[in-house]
Amino acid sequence: MPIKVVLDSNFLMIPFQFNLDIFQEIEYLLQKKVDFVVPSAVKTELTGISSRGGEGAAEASLALQLASRCRVVEVTLGLGETVDDAILKASQKLGAVVATTDIELKKRLRDINVPVVYLRDKSKLEVDGVEPAYL
Repeated sequence: MPIKVVLDSNFLMIPFQFNLDIFQEIEYLLQKKVDFVVPSAVKTELTGISSRGGEGAAEASLALQLASRCRVVEVTLGLGETVDDAILKASQKLGAVVATTDIELKKRLRDINVPVVYLRDKSKLEVDGVEPAYL
């Protein structure tokens, strides 16, 4: 059974910023077949960034193309909730690992024992907190 990995907006931009194949690297890192998941709020965020133009717009547009390779899950956000909240909800609902470069989000996830895949030294991916129950 594949392991579920929720991808954050910033993580989907890694291939264009650091020339890394995130899909291949995550499968190699976790040594499992992976079901890549993107919360609907992440797609909405990327669409907003790409349509505004300016810095990050091109990467966001390309990241949206990558997101199309993932399964989109609907996550309902309450008033005042953020994209990070959607990622947290999706990870808990699916029992998924989260891939992010956001330090604050990583801390929130680790505080509730959600494993996190992150970029190390701008050149490789690492995972923090994978318990045998996740694999």
